[in-house]
Amino acid sequence: MRKVPVEEAVGLTLGYDMTRIIPGRIKHRAFRKGQVISEKDVPRLKDMGKEHIYVWEPEENMVHEDEAALHLARLAVGPGLKLTEPNQGRVNIWAGHDGLLKVQVEQLHQLNNLDDIVFATLHSDRIVTEGQTVAGTRVVPIAVPGSLLEEAERVFFGKNPMLTVKPFLPLWVAVITTGTEVNNGRIKDGFARVIRQKIAPFQGRWMGQVIVPDDSELISREIQNAVAEGAQLVIVTGGMSVDADDATPQGIRDSGAEVVFYGAPILPGSQFMLAYQGSVPICGVPGGALFSRKTTLDLLLPRIFAGDRISRHSIVSMGHGGLCEDCGICHFPQCPFGKAGWD
Repeated sequence: MRKVPVEEAVGLTLGYDMTRIIPGRIKHRAFRKGQVISEKDVPRLKDMGKEHIYVWEPEENMVHEDEAALHLARLAVGPGLKLTEPNQGRVNIWAGHDGLLKVQVEQLHQLNNLDDIVFATLHSDRIVTEGQTVAGTRVVPIAVPGSLLEEAERVFFGKNPMLTVKPFLPLWVAVITTGTEVNNGRIKDGFARVIRQKIAPFQGRWMGQVIVPDDSELISREIQNAVAEGAQLVIVTGGMSVDADDATPQGIRDSGAEVVFYGAPILPGSQFMLAYQGSVPICGVPGGALFSRKTTLDLLLPRIFAGDRISRHSIVSMGHGGLCEDCGICHFPQCPFGKAGWD
């Protein structure tokens, strides 16, 4: 790259895209990388406040910003992602299908710790849709030494892709609703409708619902029956508090499931329980899911339907960002709720 006054740039090749901004009205690419500057371009450049520009003169071991950004994007992406062509030095990465965005956050930190590299993503474990931009990358100068890209390659070497989009699995879902008052008909069940609505975005398949009284032995038996009949996710609703009659947590334990946690650092939804019967997740869902728009269940369902095995460490880390602000208009998942936790 060589810096020259605009009056002396006629006939030379522009080394980068140039953006014109009219505040509040327009932002567009006014000049393209590789464009040969003509006489008529000189006043246009001056109108943009440009007295000097960089022209492209290839230097040994230097990589242009477009090629550098494209190289970084190719290093980072895994299954479920596609790239745009470079535009003004930037490459965007977008979802090739609906699913759950996974970001190797420590790897991302290492990459951004290298001078002159910029790589920005959405939060990990974010639901994304086909065509949605999930990340973007560029380098700061117009050209960078090839040695910088070699450093970046070492960040990725021998590791899983930094970015992937996992498709949602159409899991068979069995619902076990507990509560003597529901079982004997004193109170009408409201969970079936709510759970159907929550699994629908993931193409969850409804196996059915059984209603049992507050009896840990009966609850345990129904969990075992559901798994034996092919359930890939069992949701046990109600009876999750510390009331004397609530038997759901004990019923989940007695089923032989391995409990990951009971009591999540998330509000609302703190009395949620997660356990596994082999590979089958068992979710104990408190009654608050009937009234609160988003709870622990909403944070974990995308990961469950994407096939993640959720660890205790992951749940512990979700306390940072685990307080719902209960906004008047809910924009979830385009909000901070539950976004700071990762494995």
